[in-house]
Amino acid sequence: MFKRIREDIAAVMERDPAAKNALEIFFLYPGVKAIRMYRRAHFFYKHNMFFIARMISQHAARVTGIEIHPGAKIGRRLVIDHGHGVVIGETAEIGDDVLIYQGVTLGGTGKDVGKRHPTIGNNVMISSGAKVLGPFKVGDNSRIAAGAVVLEEVPENCTVVGVPARVVRRGGAKVTPLDQIHIPDPVAQELCRLEIRIKELENTLKEVTNNENI
Repeated sequence: MFKRIREDIAAVMERDPAAKNALEIFFLYPGVKAIRMYRRAHFFYKHNMFFIARMISQHAARVTGIEIHPGAKIGRRLVIDHGHGVVIGETAEIGDDVLIYQGVTLGGTGKDVGKRHPTIGNNVMISSGAKVLGPFKVGDNSRIAAGAVVLEEVPENCTVVGVPARVVRRGGAKVTPLDQIHIPDPVAQELCRLEIRIKELENTLKEVTNNENI
């Protein structure tokens, strides 16, 4: 247990430039507190003491603003930065070294039984306000841009953007967790393409009109 706590604190120190020291992280960071309480709740959940598990998880949600279902499976060194509004569903699975920002939802799309929440690979970054909905996998080293709505599987080493999310970058480079700026905008690119096409059609129409007048 203490090894996991030290790992959690070290992960926050590495990823959060605002973190000053271990005591501050342990006592004051809601993401770290939510993960500690999740582990207690998960213990009771695995031993079929579901009421106690949910009682702990709901208390954690009130205290931290982060709701993690006790049935979720979470790997090592998860960092939830700020974290208010984060929701992680019952059958969600999260790998190692994942970074999640505030307002993220790992949810389902209906009332199906069984696996209904996403599986997040290792070293994945999920930016502010992103929604990952459904029982598919987000591959290792991928990143999900702020506000994206992911409804289908994401391959490894990819960046996805938009609503619904599309892959805009694919490659073997390691994800840089704190770089959320240099991400292509496929919506803006499509609007640009449409604008060019409209101008082409307007010019064609003018030419046809001029020929008819002649």
